[in-house]
Amino acid sequence: MAETRFASLQGQKYINLETFRKNAQGVRTPVWFAREPEQGPPEKLYAYSTADSGKAKRIRNNPRVRVAPCTASGKLLGEWIDAVAEIVMGAEAEHGMKLLNKKYFPWRQILGFFSLFSRHKRVVFLIRPA
Repeated sequence: MAETRFASLQGQKYINLETFRKNAQGVRTPVWFAREPEQGPPEKLYAYSTADSGKAKRIRNNPRVRVAPCTASGKLLGEWIDAVAEIVMGAEAEHGMKLLNKKYFPWRQILGFFSLFSRHKRVVFLIRPA
């Protein structure tokens, strides 16, 4: 069940997102995330990155991921949870960014301002328990 799978992420600021290369080697990256619903046990998570990032490329090739609560530096604070991720667009992506903007106010807005000067497009990941 989703509510028990992601329950350990309640109250956390970062997740360690492990994506997998074609050779099945895992690559771990601490990322900001927002959850839905915002209250109670989370059923799905949102994270974002640049469209040309390694994690975006790996998710396009293999939707299998693992997540775990962590510090900003990636130190694990809990157990790994098997999940699947997909890149979402349109209304779903906008919804995910709204949740991220709300959770990480004002830092997300400051980074968003500087991204206006970047040539790198952003993508939003929707992460669900496996």
